[in-house]
Amino acid sequence: MSLKVLIVDDEEMTRELLSLVLRRQKYRLYEAEDGRQALDKIDRSKPDVVILDVMMPRLDGIKTAQAIRANLETADLPIIMISAKSHSLAVKEGIAAGANFYMSKPVNQLQLVKNIELCATSMART
Repeated sequence: MSLKVLIVDDEEMTRELLSLVLRRQKYRLYEAEDGRQALDKIDRSKPDVVILDVMMPRLDGIKTAQAIRANLETADLPIIMISAKSHSLAVKEGIAAGANFYMSKPVNQLQLVKNIELCATSMART
């Protein structure tokens, strides 16, 4: 069974590039443009992993991750946070908000796939 991955980024080009990379892995992909839309799609599609941009309008990635962790139904949902903000304080903030992994943009494609697989492996153990 293929993993369901939700890509959340306000930049259409970023979503398209990530989709192109992940489609090769045979993942089932869903997209959202911001945190509010992501929370709605999480409720409806029940993804296995969320790739979450930090800087977005309406509801940013930090607040979205916190909302995911605060909901008992989604508290264990793996989150891979991506951002152009790569300084150590930004990384700490992302991890503190609930990210399992924090990756800098531009995202290393091989590492992204590896992180998704690590998330899936850890999910299988729980």
